[in-house]
Amino acid sequence: MKYSHILDDLKNNQYSWLITGVAGFIGSNLLEQLLILNQKVVGIDNFSTGFKHNIDQAINDAEKSSCQKLKHNFKFINGDISQINDCKKACLKIDYVLHHAALGSVPRSIEEPINSNRANVDGFLNMLVASRDAEVKRFIYASSSANYGDHLALPKVEHNIGNPLSPYSVSKMVNELYANVFARNYNFQSIGLRYFNIFGKRQDPNGAYAAVIPSWTNLILNNEEIYINGDGTTSRDFCYIDNVIQANILAAMVENEKALNQIYNIAVGDKTSLNDLYKIIKSLLLRKKTELTNKDPIHREFREGDVMHSLANIDKARTLLGYSPSKNLFEGLEELMDWYINNTTN
Repeated sequence: MKYSHILDDLKNNQYSWLITGVAGFIGSNLLEQLLILNQKVVGIDNFSTGFKHNIDQAINDAEKSSCQKLKHNFKFINGDISQINDCKKACLKIDYVLHHAALGSVPRSIEEPINSNRANVDGFLNMLVASRDAEVKRFIYASSSANYGDHLALPKVEHNIGNPLSPYSVSKMVNELYANVFARNYNFQSIGLRYFNIFGKRQDPNGAYAAVIPSWTNLILNNEEIYINGDGTTSRDFCYIDNVIQANILAAMVENEKALNQIYNIAVGDKTSLNDLYKIIKSLLLRKKTELTNKDPIHREFREGDVMHSLANIDKARTLLGYSPSKNLFEGLEELMDWYINNTTN
């Protein structure tokens, strides 16, 4: 079924969804879209990396978009996925789980491997058990392009992975292994989505582990120095949040049995160097705010645990899920600049 047809179907049929990590960047965007589609949503978060204002903004944006009150369709649980009872409470009477609660960031996992494992492995297993026991229809979870590790070949294809380069990568690989084991032993349906450098509104620009796009945008808007790790030729397959929302909904609703219990690359299928990324962001911001300082970035040492290049082959997601990215890097950034200007502060 085409994505547009699924959206039409959801508008007429209400299901119950659980979003873990609902106060985070991706979780809050999923919440907004599901509320627009008049779905019932339960969200769980412990605010370790997410923010209450993300939830509030998601609800407000959904209500503005649909011109109706939607808050009654959302229930929030202040809970921690490392606690099995919180997971069981959240999974009650749920049809679809979108699991995005995790401690992200390769550098953070290198500095805090125990915390990373507790959230990303223990928490994941808790959610699998709770979802299985609650007999949810399907479990969609966030995996990562970090799973390709030291495998250098491009583009990245799902069945070819290398050795992990960080505790974060280990944790995401374990997630995929656990999901596969649950499919074999309990006939439990899941789909893993390997995200490639997602960006979009409500992505936190602050802190040591901030993603590059919101971080640089914030720094440029405040006329501060930009630092690039390495010579800037490092490249990534940047993927706009709208594409991620599409992938989650497609994965939850896909009817093709061959698509189940699989791993998919979720990206655009195009790579951009950090040098080019900086030029695009700066150019788009200078169009709207001519008073900004036109600075050159400062290069420094390459960051431990990172890979030089990342590019996804998305043929599998296209074929089995019907995935088709709606916006590339430039289109996504162009759409977001006004939001960044209005919402990014010191």
